[in-house]
Amino acid sequence: MLEAYRAHVAERAALGIPPLPLTKQQTTELVELLKNPPAGEEAFLVELLTYRVPAGVDDAAKVKAEFLAKVSKGDEACALISRAKATELLGTMLGGFNIKPMIDLLADAEVGPVAAEGLKKTLLMFDYFHDVKDLALAGNANAKAVMQSWADAEWFTSRPEVPASQKLTVFKVTGETNTDDLSPAPDAWSRPDIPLHALAMLKNARPGITPEEPGVRGPIKFLEDLRAKGNLVAYVGDVVGTGSSRKSATNSVLWFTGEDIPFVPNKRFGGVCLGSKIAPIFFNTMEDAGALPIELDCGQLDMGDEIELKVDAATGKVTALKNGVVVSESQLKTLVILDEVRAGGRIPLIVGRGLTTKAREALDRLLPTLRAASDPVTRELYVSRVAERLGIPRETIATEAARSAPPAIAPVAPVVRPAAPASSGPEPGSNTPGAALERRLLRLLLGDRGWLNRAAEELDPERFSVPAFRRIYAALVALPPDAPLGDALAALDPRAQEAWQRLAAAGPPPEGMDVDGEYVGILEALEEMATFADMAAEKDPMVLRRRWQALSKEGQARFQMYLANARR
Repeated sequence: MLEAYRAHVAERAALGIPPLPLTKQQTTELVELLKNPPAGEEAFLVELLTYRVPAGVDDAAKVKAEFLAKVSKGDEACALISRAKATELLGTMLGGFNIKPMIDLLADAEVGPVAAEGLKKTLLMFDYFHDVKDLALAGNANAKAVMQSWADAEWFTSRPEVPASQKLTVFKVTGETNTDDLSPAPDAWSRPDIPLHALAMLKNARPGITPEEPGVRGPIKFLEDLRAKGNLVAYVGDVVGTGSSRKSATNSVLWFTGEDIPFVPNKRFGGVCLGSKIAPIFFNTMEDAGALPIELDCGQLDMGDEIELKVDAATGKVTALKNGVVVSESQLKTLVILDEVRAGGRIPLIVGRGLTTKAREALDRLLPTLRAASDPVTRELYVSRVAERLGIPRETIATEAARSAPPAIAPVAPVVRPAAPASSGPEPGSNTPGAALERRLLRLLLGDRGWLNRAAEELDPERFSVPAFRRIYAALVALPPDAPLGDALAALDPRAQEAWQRLAAAGPPPEGMDVDGEYVGILEALEEMATFADMAAEKDPMVLRRRWQALSKEGQARFQMYLANARR
C-alpha cells in the first residue's frame, strides 16, 4: 500500500500538485498498518491518517472515524495513537461519522474534556444537538462546557478577524474573465480533483497571460512565484466570473489564492478577489468559500504589484494603496461579509448562528420569570438554580435578567376581512421570466438527490426570483446529507408548501431527457438573466444593442418579458 501510494505521490509531484485524498480501501489498509506498523514508518502512517483522509461523510471518513472511536474508547489499542490523540483527531473531522463517538466520550473521565474541545468547534450537529443538551441538563460537566461554548459562539470568536490592513500581491487578468476561463468545460472530468483541475485555469493565451502549455496548462509557475513572495495573492480583474455558474471556477481561483482547510485534503478557503465588476453568482460562491470578494476600480492595479488593502470593519470602507498612495476606494457590499470570512464561509456562519441560537434558547425562555421576581433573594435563588441547571455561568444569566424586557406591543383591534378562497392563488413572481426556469429546475432536483447535491455547490438560493421557489430550494439544500427530500416540506410556510405540491403533481422530468443538458441550460439561462437589470438601465442605445445581440434567442424573449413586467 505504501509503495503504491508513494508512486502516486511522485506522479502528482511531477505535475506540481498534492496526492489525491485516501480512498476507503486505502484508509482500511492504513488502519491495519497502524495496528502493526512497519519499522520506520510510524510517523508517516499517523500523518496520513491525520491529514490525508477526507472529512465529513465520505466513505473513507467512516473508516477513519470508526477506528478512532474504538481507540478513544479503549476498545482497541494502538501504540501510535493514544486515547486522547484519537479523541482529538475525531474533533477535526467537521461532522458526520465522528459526532456520535464524541458525544459518547463526554462521560469519559480521561478523554471527556478532549471530546468537549472538539465538539465546541463542530457546527454540523443537526439532531445530535439535543443529545448534548440532554447530557448538560443531566449534569454532565463536559456537555455543559460544550453548550456554554456554543452559546458564547466560540466557534466564531476563536477565529481571527479580517485584518484591518493586509499586504497582497496582485495577479491581474485584464478584460473579462468568465467561468469557462477559470474552469474550462473540456476539463469538466477533472473538477472533483481540485488541484488537478486548477492546472487548466487560464490555459488559453490572452493579453498579459502566458500559459505554460497553451490549451493544456495555465500560468502555474508564474502564480507559484507570486505566492513565493510571502503575501496572499489576490485575483484581480476588470470583469470577473461571468458566464455559467460553476463552483469549480471558485475552487480553481482559491487553489492559488486561498489557504488550506485544516485537516481537509486538497481544499482551500479564504483569499481575496478584487474586480471592477464581479458577476453576482461568482460573488456569492466566493462568499460561500470564505473568500473576500470586493468590487472596486482596479484600473491602477497591475500584474505583480504589492498593494496594501485596508478594510474598515465599522463602516465597510475599502482602500487600496500602492507604494503608500491611495489608488482605489470602495465600500463592502455588506458588513456581514466580514463575519462570513471570519467564520470560514457563509454556510458555516449560518449554521453556527443557528447552533448558538439553540444553545441560548432555554435561557431566553426563562428570562421573563427571572425578571418578574421582584424580591432580590428570590431572584438570586432563581438565577443560581437556572445557572446550575443549564450549565451557564450565573454572571451571564444575571446580566441578561437585569436587562429591561422589550416593550410590550399594544393590542390592536382585529381587522375583519372576507374569508379567503380555498387556494391562495399564484405565488407572487410566478409569471416572471425566470419562473418557468426555476420550476423546471426544482422538478429536476426533487426527482434526484444527486442533482440537488450538485446544485447546492453551484447555485445560491438568492438566484431564485419566485419567493416560494427560493424558500423551497433553501430548505432542500439545508437538509442533512442522508435526510429524505420530503423532510424539507415540514419547514416551509403554507404558500411554499402549496408550490411544492404543484411541483410534485407535475411529476419528474420525462424519461429520455438529457438531464445534464437541461440542468446546465437552466443555470446558464439564470446567469444570463442576472444581467437584465444592468441592461435595462443602460443609457447608450448602441451598447444596449450589442448586449441584446449577445443574448440567446430565448434570452432575448425573456428580456422582453422582463421589461414588460418592469413597466407593470
